[in-house]
Amino acid sequence: MDYLEKARRVISLEMGELERLLARLDDTFTEAVETIRRCVENRGKVVVVGVGKSGHIGEKIAATLTSTGSPAVVLNSLNALHGDLGVVADGDVILALSFSGETDELVNILPALSRFDVRIVAMTGNPQSFLAQNSHVHLDVGVEQEACPLNLAPTSSTTVMLVLGDALAMVLLEARGFRKEDFARFHPGGHLGRTLLLKVHQIMRGGDQMALVGPSMIVRNVLKEMSSRRAGAAIIVGSNGKLLGIFAHSDFARHFQIDPNLGGLPIEQFMTRNPVTIRGDRLAAEVLHVIEQRKIDDLIVVDETNTPIGVVDTQDLARFKLI
Repeated sequence: MDYLEKARRVISLEMGELERLLARLDDTFTEAVETIRRCVENRGKVVVVGVGKSGHIGEKIAATLTSTGSPAVVLNSLNALHGDLGVVADGDVILALSFSGETDELVNILPALSRFDVRIVAMTGNPQSFLAQNSHVHLDVGVEQEACPLNLAPTSSTTVMLVLGDALAMVLLEARGFRKEDFARFHPGGHLGRTLLLKVHQIMRGGDQMALVGPSMIVRNVLKEMSSRRAGAAIIVGSNGKLLGIFAHSDFARHFQIDPNLGGLPIEQFMTRNPVTIRGDRLAAEVLHVIEQRKIDDLIVVDETNTPIGVVDTQDLARFKLI
């Protein structure tokens, strides 16, 4: 058996079904987005319900919606009629997932749901099914063929259902003006939360950790100042405290090859003028972008008057677990 050939067949079949999904998207998708948007903006939530593999897909869709600002909960269809309907409130949207649209557990709770002032958005593979006919909005996730060689195991159908759920969540995200800062509030842990929540002033070296020198200080003394501060660069400022330039160890190594006697010369002859800077109130994530784009090791932090208040050393990024 050629395993790679079989794998390519599975992937090709599922890609083909996604192409069919893309081709049949219509105004019902827009209606579904608007239905959920109005619900969330009125402080309602999405109640996701499904059975079997559709239930697993529903759990992922609910998690994606919640993490992107559209509150969602999962309703266990087996326990719904035994108390779990308590999670449903007037104004909610029910997102019901069933490929056949005839799943008993879902069909049985529809009469109970009708007692609430809710909107039902259904995802099924059969527009003529009971669930589709009794929903307010129906999204067609029908497929011509499962990727299963027996055409039995839910594969293409669950992929289509998942991708359509992602599309709902992502379009809702944009429609509601959800920002990176909002995303960070729901993901405070790990690398993502750190890069999106931390501000530059929280990761910079400031005060006594900065090597601040005047333009007339000779290179030899500047190096001593850098060494005493354990700094990778010296920040050159004028008499008014405003930024003039930067001088890093790499600058010394480069100029030393040209003039080994530079130690007694003023630093202003060798500093880099108009260095790259960043404001202290910016997000730490921007530091990563600037350092990568400009290929620098030290980034000067300034206030609104262009006065240096700190420096970000790339060596500190690992300490803050930003890289």
